[in-house]
Amino acid sequence: QLQASGGGLAQAGDSLRLSCAASGSTFSGLVMGWFRQAPGKEREFAAAIWRSGGSTSYADSVKGRFTISRDNAKNTVYLQMNSLKPEDTAVYYCAARYYNGGSWYTGPYDYWGQGTQVTVSS
Repeated sequence: QLQASGGGLAQAGDSLRLSCAASGSTFSGLVMGWFRQAPGKEREFAAAIWRSGGSTSYADSVKGRFTISRDNAKNTVYLQMNSLKPEDTAVYYCAARYYNGGSWYTGPYDYWGQGTQVTVSS
């Protein structure tokens, strides 16, 4: 089970940090990702982090502004979002997958959290 939190209202240029807590004992064996879905748009990939945290991947739209990290001792993945823009407004979902070959960050993902709303005003 994945539980996302940390969303809210922000102004352009502000920062927010999202957290996603996972239950279970296999967290360190999971690739973790963050996705987002803006109103009227399809869900899109934002960022992902390898099981050990040694590799990360970002969508071009967030690269340089967002940082994904994880704490395997706490079964938690984070998304630090800096320099927020109105176009970052979306519901943000954390997701997890067991890597079994192919591109490690694109999915498909096996588990999804409930989503947390991020709204950025100009």
